[in-house]
Amino acid sequence: MIGLIGKKLGMSQIFSENGYVVPVSMIQAGPCSIVQIKGKKPDGYKAIQLSFGEKKKHNKAVTGHLKKAKLKSAAKLLEFRIESPEKYKVGDKVDVSIFNNGDKIAVVGWTKGRGFTGGVKRWGWHGGPASHGSTAHRRMGSVGPGTSPGRIWKNKTMPGRYGNERVTVKNLKVVKVEKEKNLLYVKGAIPGAKNGYVIMMKEE
Repeated sequence: MIGLIGKKLGMSQIFSENGYVVPVSMIQAGPCSIVQIKGKKPDGYKAIQLSFGEKKKHNKAVTGHLKKAKLKSAAKLLEFRIESPEKYKVGDKVDVSIFNNGDKIAVVGWTKGRGFTGGVKRWGWHGGPASHGSTAHRRMGSVGPGTSPGRIWKNKTMPGRYGNERVTVKNLKVVKVEKEKNLLYVKGAIPGAKNGYVIMMKEE
């Protein structure tokens, strides 16, 4: 199933037919242009490459690649593996009309990047004593397990890079589709920050 690239616009709420408030995530879903079609020969797999949005500058390689699809720029290029890419042509448009109200979709996004963070923020450590005499309010303390095995165990929670990870949320319900504005309203929250890129795929 071909998917769609979009941008998270934020969260809102709409009223259902029964009068209940439904929290929704608003997504600008497409339109996307087909830039490249890949087949078993010579690529070794079947896929379709889609473009979304616009960008001010590209290098010559990307500019020439987009020129084949009669595009000037693209903010995002992503591939979707499908069984029969022969049905599509380079330059065709894919928009939000591939989804309908009530569909179950999976949304892929990238969580907010928080940089290098300490263990209290990253793992929820309780921290050390808060009194004046303590010198280890938020520090790690001893991590070595002694003479045996004489090394730090795997999966030890430590400070490090936090966030900016690819996350997939499945089984989300499409509440509303606005084809004229290319807007998709999905029940619940989706990963990523406001104006972050997301990928939408219909559940099989």
